[in-house]
Amino acid sequence: MSGDSFQQSFNSLDMKFSAKRKEQARTAYLFIGFPLLLFSIFTFFPILFAFFISFYDWNLLIPDRPFVGLANYVELFQDKVFLISIKNTIVYTIGVVPIQTLLALVLAFIMNQKLRGRAFFRLAFYIPAITSSVVTSIIFVWIYSKPGLLNYLLSLIGAEGTDWLTNPGTALFAIMALNIWTTSGYFMISFLAGLQSIPQSLYEAAKIDGANQWQQFWKITVPMVRPVTYFVVVLGLIGCFQVFDQIYVMSSGGPVNSTTTMSYFTYNNSFKYFRLGYGAASAIVLAIIIFGATWVQKKYFPSEAY
Repeated sequence: MSGDSFQQSFNSLDMKFSAKRKEQARTAYLFIGFPLLLFSIFTFFPILFAFFISFYDWNLLIPDRPFVGLANYVELFQDKVFLISIKNTIVYTIGVVPIQTLLALVLAFIMNQKLRGRAFFRLAFYIPAITSSVVTSIIFVWIYSKPGLLNYLLSLIGAEGTDWLTNPGTALFAIMALNIWTTSGYFMISFLAGLQSIPQSLYEAAKIDGANQWQQFWKITVPMVRPVTYFVVVLGLIGCFQVFDQIYVMSSGGPVNSTTTMSYFTYNNSFKYFRLGYGAASAIVLAIIIFGATWVQKKYFPSEAY
């Protein structure tokens, strides 16, 4: 075959491959176009609109909506209730995330063993995660009430209970306990997937070297599931910073704002007092805090380091 014929054949093949790649690209854009449009409408646009109205005195009941600049943000950090909501959100997050992560890892480790009935227990631990948060919250309102199940169990050992959700000292911690119970089973599934991807040869080599069960867990299991741990911690942080439904159903931010979180503060000002501009400003501050916490996690505790 002459050089010109070979070049023509090569160019023909190249054109065919180029046409095929373009067709595949058009198909790919068609598949991602609609979801991207929905994501833009229901995510990007609301964020931009919230940022926009946070600079206005935007009230649903008043047609006049003057530009106020940074006044909403200045007022926020002079608002004692908002400062309390920041403190409550941070306490909630710091209290829930480590415990739910550790509990999920321990449950996954146990459920990964060859135990009789483990399929049933996996399902039992996972059911709270797929149950409506409103339903579980209503159930726990009864459990935490003065004549509820928790106080009855305490009375069996001679301890005196309280009305956990109306006591400012216990209300937030009671809701934290509910969140840990409902989310640990969900994150357990993630850890199970990570555990099952660990080569069994590592454990067999450790047994030959004389490592006991605890040493295998600490030296093999924990390091090998650290990418999953990173994923779980990030999701846990975002979820805790945005906690709302349990607060709304169980305590409505009370008593005396002891359970008011930033999300509930935003809801109250936006849809109860109709101060959408002020509520949007608090939502933007919450978004910045979430972004900052996620950035710190990514910067100083990257998944690769795990």
